[in-house]
Amino acid sequence: MPRKKPEIIRNLAPLRPMPPDLLFDESNWTKHFVPADGVAEWVAKTLMDESSPLYNEDHKHLHYADIEYLWAAVENKRQMRRVIGQCEEVTFRCGAWQKGRQEQQMKEWFGRVPPYLITLDAHYARECSDIEFCALVEHELAHIGQKKDEFGAPAFTKDGIPKLGVRDHDVSEFVGVVERYGVGDPDGPIARMVRAANKGPTIANLSIAQACGTCLLKAA
Repeated sequence: MPRKKPEIIRNLAPLRPMPPDLLFDESNWTKHFVPADGVAEWVAKTLMDESSPLYNEDHKHLHYADIEYLWAAVENKRQMRRVIGQCEEVTFRCGAWQKGRQEQQMKEWFGRVPPYLITLDAHYARECSDIEFCALVEHELAHIGQKKDEFGAPAFTKDGIPKLGVRDHDVSEFVGVVERYGVGDPDGPIARMVRAANKGPTIANLSIAQACGTCLLKAA
């Protein structure tokens, strides 16, 4: 199947990295996961550089975060839905040999064991538009939030680096409850989400929550 030409967001951001062709070679059964070379640099220049038109202040706590990216050419379905992205905190809750094997794999891929890993569907990334790719990556980045201290303020290490952790979505509610009882607290997350929706999207009118492996893990 010929590769669809990506939709380019011209004059806004560097050309996004694409998954390598070797992932789509059906005769090469040994390569289903490879490091997503260039994605971390693309994220830094496109989403975290204040001079970029696509800069998003919501990610400023990730400026010093150690995040790696992986292309996956293996289909992933959960709860009858296709998963196109997943963010995880890299932990090994297993025996010594399993832990050692998984640590070795990470070191062979990245030269270290990164604290956070974002896996992206290579087939989706090859076919989707630039806007869809931006939405996917930003959605997964949004799962890495800054922890709070005992007073509810953003928490930092003794070196002044934000303390991070994988977080759930801002809003979790049923449509029927909102229809019957409204948004509740006017300063609560549901009310803020409604106001954001009423403003309209600043980049694209796109929702990918139902295709996020991190979200579906929470829903399981």
